[in-house]
Amino acid sequence: MAEHDVTDGGEQRKKEPAATGVPATVRVAGAVVMLEGLAGVVTAIVLVVRALSGHDQSVASGVGTAIWFGVLFGGVLAAGIALLRGKRWGRAIGVIAQVLLLPVAWSLLTDSHQPLWGSLLAIVVLGGLGALFAPATSRFMALDYGDLPDAEHKA
Repeated sequence: MAEHDVTDGGEQRKKEPAATGVPATVRVAGAVVMLEGLAGVVTAIVLVVRALSGHDQSVASGVGTAIWFGVLFGGVLAAGIALLRGKRWGRAIGVIAQVLLLPVAWSLLTDSHQPLWGSLLAIVVLGGLGALFAPATSRFMALDYGDLPDAEHKA
């Protein structure tokens, strides 16, 4: 494996093993996480538009909910974009988003009686988790640590 200077996140490291590129599983995970973030940000925009157009705010604040969605899903959107660009920091946010969306899918399947939406969300979330924890993704995430190649040879 060729060696070269690696930059990731601004710091340059000396002579690490050359990465062969960003695996497809990382890009798939990035696309899933990015689309989830985009859906949340679009929901925030819709809530603001509804609030500004005079929709009833007596039950819940559309603007408050929109701010909540914008902040949370803005971070998820950023994490998805980071994964698509091959940045490792997006994985943690992506995993947390998937884990938090699992009960939402379950609720849609059971309490809300929305089996179609619950099933679709569950498939997307489980696919995202599968891509985030795929062996190729884990190897790529571990490239930042210098002893991965030695650990692979010992196994």
